[in-house]
Amino acid sequence: MSTENAAARRAEEPEVELSGLKKVVAASMAGTVVEWYEFFLYASAATLVFGKMFFPNSGTELDGILAAFLTYAVGFIARPIGGIVFGHFGDKFGRKQLLQLSIILVGVSTFLMGCLPSFAQIGYWAPALLVFLRFAQGFAVGGEWGGAVLLVAEHSPSKSRGFWASWPQSAVPLGNLLATAVLFILSAVLSSADFLSWGWRVAFWLSAVIVLIGYYIRTKVQDAPIFLEARKEVEEGQKGYGVAEVFRRYPRGVFTAMGLRFAENILYYLVVTFSITYLKTVVHTETSHILLLLLVAHAIHFAAVPVVGRLSDRLGRRPVYMAGAVLGATWGFFAFPMMDTGNDFIILAAVIIGLLFHSLMYAGQPAIMAEMFPTRMRYSGVSLGYQVTSIVAGSLAPIIAVALLSEYKSSVPVAVYLLLACVVTAVAVFFLKETRGISLHDVDAADAQGTADLIAAGKK
Repeated sequence: MSTENAAARRAEEPEVELSGLKKVVAASMAGTVVEWYEFFLYASAATLVFGKMFFPNSGTELDGILAAFLTYAVGFIARPIGGIVFGHFGDKFGRKQLLQLSIILVGVSTFLMGCLPSFAQIGYWAPALLVFLRFAQGFAVGGEWGGAVLLVAEHSPSKSRGFWASWPQSAVPLGNLLATAVLFILSAVLSSADFLSWGWRVAFWLSAVIVLIGYYIRTKVQDAPIFLEARKEVEEGQKGYGVAEVFRRYPRGVFTAMGLRFAENILYYLVVTFSITYLKTVVHTETSHILLLLLVAHAIHFAAVPVVGRLSDRLGRRPVYMAGAVLGATWGFFAFPMMDTGNDFIILAAVIIGLLFHSLMYAGQPAIMAEMFPTRMRYSGVSLGYQVTSIVAGSLAPIIAVALLSEYKSSVPVAVYLLLACVVTAVAVFFLKETRGISLHDVDAADAQGTADLIAAGKK
């Protein structure tokens, strides 16, 4: 595509009203906070509660936690399935409709988790029902992310897409912060026996209230004009959509997205999930103390993500992401020794540094992945790249880390595991094409002409 044609197409883009864009961001974040509150609530409960409540007593604390993490992984296995299903229908019917469905599904499954009888009451039915509800929860969350970030990315101006699209990402640590805050309050005001008996259930039941609020806010926005144009072409049979079409036309984009996601996902779950296990079983820190430290760290992470999103608009997607991959590779080697000191400030610093390294990779993902795929298959493309990776990355990270810690009685193998993951992501970044400031209309035009690779490379 010539420079003149590209400039003309960018000039045709409608002006974005800031107030309308902020409303879209709020709607996207509201639902995302809800869904990730519930998803991360499970992650924290897996360490603190589920290992004792829903599995037989093996006599070893780490064995119960490991069993709980295996059910935790079920949610990650369900996520790509949800991403495929929601992505397919989201490209056909719209981002908004599918987002409303996902928030209801994750809310119902999470509420019911709080109602489950324990292993002592119904035996192996307890973990079986937990697995079923975890699958439903993961399925819904798998469809949530792609729709939420695209709702914002497709409404955003090209020059600031990295900043605006990073806000739904910041809703993830906000949801985690909310889950941690609820568990911290409950564990602080209740005795250990009461918290383990019934207190933890309150956090799951609260999801019903939050779901209703998020659902209501999402009724107030519409899909972006660029999507409505693409949907019309799909409905008229002019263009294909869905997973098969993505793999046929953009296999490189899907696999590049998976590589980008790999280390970011592993780093995050080592910092926010495995760290709880490490601090509790190795450093012997009190539960309420751990949750308070994480509460502060999540708040800082929430604030950092949009800042890094803005940075990706100014410096480019690739250099910011590469910095995250390189710095993330070092975290395990200094963070766990910092935790071993038992000093609150040093432990907090280790967690915060890990989340700041993570934000360098995480903040730019929505813009990067949205710019990889044309509108007609964007939901499917970003959902595949983002969610499929979670099976071999985030879902296994706590399991692998706990197994390594149990086998070697040292944090060094865990640090090496993270290092290798960061190498994979660094390679993906190396082959990534810089798309900062590209118009999504240009991406669609390139798709129509079969020249997407040239556009993605910036050769307009």
